[in-house]
Amino acid sequence: MDFQQLKLFLHLCESKNFARTAALNHLSPSTLSRQIQRLEDEVGKTLFWRDNRSVELTPTGEQFYQFAEKTLQEWRLLQQQLQPNTMDLVGEIRLFCSVTASYSHLPEILARFRQKHPKVEIQLTTGDPALAVQQVQNRQVDLAIAGEPEQLPDSVIFHRIDLLSFSLIAPKVACVANQLLQQTPINWQEIPFIVPVEGPARQKIGQWFQQKGIKHPKIYATVAGHEGIVPMVAMGFGLALLPDVVIAHNPMNTQITYLNIEPSIDFLSLGVCVNQKNLQNPVVNAFWRSLVI
Repeated sequence: MDFQQLKLFLHLCESKNFARTAALNHLSPSTLSRQIQRLEDEVGKTLFWRDNRSVELTPTGEQFYQFAEKTLQEWRLLQQQLQPNTMDLVGEIRLFCSVTASYSHLPEILARFRQKHPKVEIQLTTGDPALAVQQVQNRQVDLAIAGEPEQLPDSVIFHRIDLLSFSLIAPKVACVANQLLQQTPINWQEIPFIVPVEGPARQKIGQWFQQKGIKHPKIYATVAGHEGIVPMVAMGFGLALLPDVVIAHNPMNTQITYLNIEPSIDFLSLGVCVNQKNLQNPVVNAFWRSLVI
C-alpha cells in the first residue's frame, strides 16, 4: 500500500460515496474501486460494506481508519522535520465553509496564510454551515468557518473572526406574506417563514420567535444552508431572518425588502474552529497560528 491509497481510503470514509471521492480526486469510479480492492487484498479483509447508494466501514475498516489516519499524520510530521527550512511548510489542509463565507471571509484568511506558506495545498469544501462544527469534530476536515453553537464540543476550539448582524427580509412581489403584513395588528402566527434546517443561525431565529411571542411559527419551508433562502423570499414564499452578510452576497438581494426587526436579534459569532488533535499537524497548526497571533 502507498500514501495515495491511504488518502483515497480516508476520503471515501468521509464522503461514503465512490463517485464523489473519485471526482474530487480526478479518478474514474472504476479506478477508485480497483485502488480500494487492492487495499482490501493487502489487508486481507473487507474494509467497506457497499451498496448502490453508499458505503459504510466494516469493523475491520474502523480499525484500519485509525491506522491510516495515524500513518498519514506521522508522514506529514516527518515531511516537515526533513525540510531544510522549517518555515517552508508542505502538505495539504482541508477547509470547510459556506458558499457565502468563501466570498466574504475566506479570501483574506487564505491570502495571509498563503503569503507565508505558498507550498501548502488547500482543499476547500463548501456546504451547509450547520454541519461545519460536526465535520471538524469528526475530523472530516481540518478547519472550518462556522457560527458559534450554543454548546461547543470539548474537542473543538473556536476563534472568533467576526460578529454577524441579522435582518428581517420580505418579498417585493405581491404575495400572501405581504398581504398579512398590511393587517393591523400583524398576526405573526400566520406569517409564513423560511428558515435554515438547523445550526447556530436557526437557534438565533428560534430565540427571536420566542421573544416575539410567536409560540407556533408558520414554517413554510426549511432550507439546508442559507444561500437558498433569499431566492425563496424573493419569489414570495415567505419572510426570513438571515445574517446580513448572506443577503449582501446573494445575487437576488435586489428582489427583497428589509423590515423593521423588533425585538432586535443577538449577533452571531462567526469564527474558525479546529479539532484540538489536528493541531498536532504542523500545517494545521501554522494555519491556526496565522489566525490567533
